[in-house]
Amino acid sequence: MSNLSASGSITPSERISVQSAHSRLRSRVRQSLVLVAAVAAISIGFLQMRVNAAESSVVAVVNADPISRDALGKAALQRYGSDVLDNLINRHLILQECKRRGITVTSEEVRGEIIRVAKKFGLAVEAYLQLLQEERNITPDQYSNEIIWPMLALRRLVADRVEVSQEEFNRAFLSQFGEAVKCRMIMIGDQTKANQVHAQAMADPKSFVRLAKEHSEDETSASVGGLIPPIRRYMGDSRLEETAFSLADGDVSPVIQIGDQWIFLQAVRRMPASHPSPQALPAINEQIKDRIRDEKMKDAAAELFAQLQKQANVVTILGDADAEKSHPGVAAVINGQQISIGTVAAECIKRHGEAVLEGEINRKLLHQALRQANKSVTQADIDAEIARAAISYGYVRSNGQADTDAWMEAVLSQGDVSRELYIEDSVWPSVALKLLVEDGITVSQKDLEQGFASAFGPRAEVLAVVLSDQRTAQKVWELARDNPTDAFFGQLAEQYSIEPTSSSNFGKVPPIRQFGGQASIEKEAFSMKPGELSGIIATGDKYIILRCQGFTEPVVDDMSVVRDELERDLREKKLNIAMGLKFDQLKETAEIDNFFTVANSAARVATRPAAR
Repeated sequence: MSNLSASGSITPSERISVQSAHSRLRSRVRQSLVLVAAVAAISIGFLQMRVNAAESSVVAVVNADPISRDALGKAALQRYGSDVLDNLINRHLILQECKRRGITVTSEEVRGEIIRVAKKFGLAVEAYLQLLQEERNITPDQYSNEIIWPMLALRRLVADRVEVSQEEFNRAFLSQFGEAVKCRMIMIGDQTKANQVHAQAMADPKSFVRLAKEHSEDETSASVGGLIPPIRRYMGDSRLEETAFSLADGDVSPVIQIGDQWIFLQAVRRMPASHPSPQALPAINEQIKDRIRDEKMKDAAAELFAQLQKQANVVTILGDADAEKSHPGVAAVINGQQISIGTVAAECIKRHGEAVLEGEINRKLLHQALRQANKSVTQADIDAEIARAAISYGYVRSNGQADTDAWMEAVLSQGDVSRELYIEDSVWPSVALKLLVEDGITVSQKDLEQGFASAFGPRAEVLAVVLSDQRTAQKVWELARDNPTDAFFGQLAEQYSIEPTSSSNFGKVPPIRQFGGQASIEKEAFSMKPGELSGIIATGDKYIILRCQGFTEPVVDDMSVVRDELERDLREKKLNIAMGLKFDQLKETAEIDNFFTVANSAARVATRPAAR
């Protein structure tokens, strides 16, 4: 009220003051709105920048150090270029033949085939494509371009060769609805034994069920007395079918050889042909024709593709140093048409970019950490690590030195990997991490004493019962206390233990060593005397009861005999643990922007094959 005049009105000076306050407030509001808009614009722009970055020259930034798309392409090409190029060559062969014959496969046809296949498995398209990506690591685009499109194209190329004859239809119809023979079978891999068991079956056909259970090597049918699915005509091996249809009920067939097995049958009963209803018959007929047509198309397509490969003039340049010099930027030439290295690199990135980029990021982190520690990986370090790996896997010469040549031969024979890639992806990272942590690794006298006790000291021999809840554990412990014998404890283990080894071996488990990583169990085991019962040991979500049977004798009494070997093993173990912790630390403290993964994180459903 003090701001009002006696008449209740606002004085001129007060009016000016109020207007000034309102003006300042409006200005602040405008400034706030501008700031909010700016922040929103920056946020949206930054998100868009992250997505667009995947298509630009930078795919990731690691602690302000960029990884370019070119570098990613080179790394992916180095690791997967050969396989990807083979696939591209095959697709180009099909595409060239389609163009020559004026055949096209549209995106709608590709999409329709994917829908058809998904329905066949009872799944929606999105669920089916997601399943492919999760279970087989096949992306929707890859599935469309590398599987569905070539299949449809080959089918179109051989469509004029595929016709379903009446004879083929009749045979297929009989194999599905015709007369059948229900049989039992005995399968044996040794001919002499098969003849002996067959003689017993012929002498007493009623013993066939027992003989099948005792002697047949086909476990599935042996478990049900030799019974196999009904045999119809035109289903598979004609000799087996003729044999089955020649038997009367209860008859035993001669011994016949199928592959590397010796087989004989016993007819159980003849099953008459089934007759579909007139209403269902048209759909069934169409299904049978479609199945025959698909099978014939697969065979014809495979034959055509083999023919295209045989007739094609393909020059593979990628991987041939001399050819790459004379054909720069070219990966292959197919019937005069070039596939560029850039195309192969782009395809490698599309398929394997995320995994390769993860490796490049990790390599970048290690390079940065080495630079910060003023250390570097030398050739001597690489050679020493290869020798260490060779020795650890048993590749040792007679003089005790590492047989690195044999080791490298074994490594390179296991897959499509070069010496350079093995060193870059396996040896170099291991050496780098060792250099980063080795100065902090020490093996103390206590480490040696505990390691010696663990590796060479006495073991506690025990019986054990492992239980999942404390109430049952309490019950079992009381039963074991009231009847303190190994035999009764073993019966308790067989009845109650949820751990397979102790349950099946009446409580017997491998001897427990000291300092083996199970402190609570070890403490209890080594505090008991033979015949004593432990308390209930709670570890994780399990409850364990032990009964001591005694202790083994130490393998070695004198630590000095094995000190060098023990110290080397302990250092190796501590080094490996430190390397893992160091790498985790580098990942956790790094500033990493992975633009490529951000751009590819949204699930995409393929709608059309890539432009060709």
